Amino acid sequence: MTKVLSVGGSIVVPEKPDTVFLSQFVSMVKEWLSEESSRKLILVVGGGAPARVYQNAYAEVSAQTGGDSAGDSADWIGIMATRLNAQLVKASFGSLCPNEVVYNPTEDIDFKGRVLVAAGWKPGFSTDNDAVLLAEKYGAKTVVNLSNIEKVYTDDPRKNPDAKPIDSISWKDFRKMVGDEWTPGKNCPFDPIASKKADECGMTVICASGKNIANIKAILNDEAFVGTKIG
Repeated sequence: MTKVLSVGGSIVVPEKPDTVFLSQFVSMVKEWLSEESSRKLILVVGGGAPARVYQNAYAEVSAQTGGDSAGDSADWIGIMATRLNAQLVKASFGSLCPNEVVYNPTEDIDFKGRVLVAAGWKPGFSTDNDAVLLAEKYGAKTVVNLSNIEKVYTDDPRKNPDAKPIDSISWKDFRKMVGDEWTPGKNCPFDPIASKKADECGMTVICASGKNIANIKAILNDEAFVGTKIG
């Protein structure tokens, strides 16, 4: 039984590596894995603060020097940030994660341990999309998307005080909300390209807070949880 978590970089590295979260998360995962020998976990790690800090720096330098910021450079900067964060997560699991960090979710992977860690692949695709591709590869029908929000809202609650939390939403309605295009550094509950793929594959995505360790374990155990079910 393989589960797939898309772990937002904002959870792992909000400004600097969150060692308290990582320690609690790794301990919870180890406990969950120990309860049943058939359990495996795929973790796809996002870019977080490092991605946005470096992407913003690149945009500023390009603006001041007349550089071309329209190519893939911003995307590659974000991808490299995900890979650094993923190496930290992989190392934290020690012998449970013997595989190298996965960069290409479409390649043949010999999943040797109990935990597999993946990072950004190539421009035009977010780590959410990588998570969907890996879920398809390993037959997982649900992707759990962990971020710094507890639920999907009808609008950005930081900008709109009337925004309402959503417990469940269809892919059709969710895709109307997020659109169809991916932009490097775009901040949305689950990225549009990944949403299209998950919809086509008949997958369910659960969006939940990455900071609520007990809630994450409840999701892994198919128990009642706080979050938004998409699909």
